[in-house]
Amino acid sequence: MDKAYQKKVLILALYAGELMMKNGAEIYRVEDTIVRICKACRIPYVECFATGTGIFLSLDKGGDDDDVYTFIKRIHNTSTDLMKISQINNFSRQFSSTDLSVEEGMDILRSIDQQKPYPKAIRFLGAGLVGLAFCFMFGGGWKECLLSLFVVLGTHFISGVIGRLQFNQFIRIFLSCGFATAASILLSYVIPGILISPMIIASVTIFLPGVSITNSARDLLSGQTLAGMAKATEAMIIAVAIAVGVGLVLQLWQISGGVL
Repeated sequence: MDKAYQKKVLILALYAGELMMKNGAEIYRVEDTIVRICKACRIPYVECFATGTGIFLSLDKGGDDDDVYTFIKRIHNTSTDLMKISQINNFSRQFSSTDLSVEEGMDILRSIDQQKPYPKAIRFLGAGLVGLAFCFMFGGGWKECLLSLFVVLGTHFISGVIGRLQFNQFIRIFLSCGFATAASILLSYVIPGILISPMIIASVTIFLPGVSITNSARDLLSGQTLAGMAKATEAMIIAVAIAVGVGLVLQLWQISGGVL
């Protein structure tokens, strides 16, 4: 195994780990994928340490004349795409059980990376249906469910606009939830007798940190204490942003003399 090949394996494994991290995978799954790829290339000594914002990887063939390759990869702009995580997970197992070359593996990873997300129409439809379902679950009638659909779509649009302006996650969720609350209150004055609580709940459900909470629990159970606590902190910050966005608008409305 020459040095060039060892470097190619390192780049391939890091690329797979980077894609998994950017699309919301658990830390233990990222490390397992990287180690699995390196072991499949007959590199016996692999040390991988991943956090929520970076990957540290060292490879060594083990011979007296072999060099140790170490690389640090900084991770930015994470999101959630469970389809890509599943595809990379399957790729790592396919790479371990077949005779795929490193070059073929890179081509597969690039094709996964270049896949476009769901069209905006599908994402808006999904957000609307989620809000509609939660509005009904929390006691909303047909009026509240119908109105919550429009509020959720507007909130989802506002969130996208704020995201494109490159505000941080806390500000984006805070402003979006504030907008959802204000829109629900105004609709209650336009159409008297409707309940605003189910509409507000429906609007903020699209921001709930379900993936972060799940990843935190799975990382903690896998012994990844640092990563698990980091994900739990992220989930708590999102929850605070939702609470502050909703609570601040409700408080300001009451102070101004409005009736809820």
